[in-house]
Amino acid sequence: MTTVAFIGLGHMGNPMAANLVKAGHTVLGFDLLPENLETAKANGVTIAPSAVAAVADADVVITMLPAGKHVLSVYAEIAGKAKKGALFIDSSTIDVDSARKAHAIAGESGLLSVDAPVSGGIGGAAAGTLTFMAGGSGDAFAAAEPILKPMAGRIVHCGEPGAGQAAKICNNMILGISMIGVSEAFTLAEKLGLSHQALFDVASTSSGQCWSLTTYCPVPGPVPTSPANNSYKPGFAAALMLKDLKLSQEAARSVGAATPLGQHAEEIYAQFGAAGNEGSDFSGIINYLRDATREDRQAKKSREISEI
Repeated sequence: MTTVAFIGLGHMGNPMAANLVKAGHTVLGFDLLPENLETAKANGVTIAPSAVAAVADADVVITMLPAGKHVLSVYAEIAGKAKKGALFIDSSTIDVDSARKAHAIAGESGLLSVDAPVSGGIGGAAAGTLTFMAGGSGDAFAAAEPILKPMAGRIVHCGEPGAGQAAKICNNMILGISMIGVSEAFTLAEKLGLSHQALFDVASTSSGQCWSLTTYCPVPGPVPTSPANNSYKPGFAAALMLKDLKLSQEAARSVGAATPLGQHAEEIYAQFGAAGNEGSDFSGIINYLRDATREDRQAKKSREISEI
């Protein structure tokens, strides 16, 4: 089987690497945090002393890092040290411009490269059901697809270098907007005396149907596996949603696209995070909306009293 270097063994990277081990690949891992390395080792990953050491004999290099600056820094460090003809796959969620620069760094060293961000969260990473959105040449995608399969439920070739990141940014802008919309609807339903289950039963089988409702319902009960049933412990943290919404708005400004709902969603998630909720699941936005409703009502009542 293939020798894979996996750099970035956090909440997403570790279960992804574990699935590669289960598929029979030899996985060499590196991360800056000792606790992540311990988890990876327990999952069958061979720990390398450095990123350079991890890639030296690897046929494929996968990175899962926080931001574009980290990807570019790591690529600059390791591209010239990798085997000629190796395949680089970046599954981080970063800006399109950084993704294209990473492709350029790889290309200058004679390496195939794919940007392949994912959707599906920690649960999808553990289950091996992630959706990969891939950007890169046809040859690079053909080489990447069998490596991605043990980690994937679906793999989509979105186009040339950077297209995977473009697809991820657009997808998660939809997700952020739709979760706010679903949360607003449940908040209104509560005020109108409508039960959570009644609204779910109607909306999930009619025109209000969407993933944020049917798979990731923000209220306890209707979807037992949603984070709402586990005190909003993150499958996808609010801080990560804000990151992706910021990326969407940076991209929108760079190409002159009008995205007023995306912009407002970014503002709402920024307020949610600033209130101490960065580590909560992004579906916990419903609690922030409930609080905002109470605050608006209290402010209105105070104004009415002051006018008497």
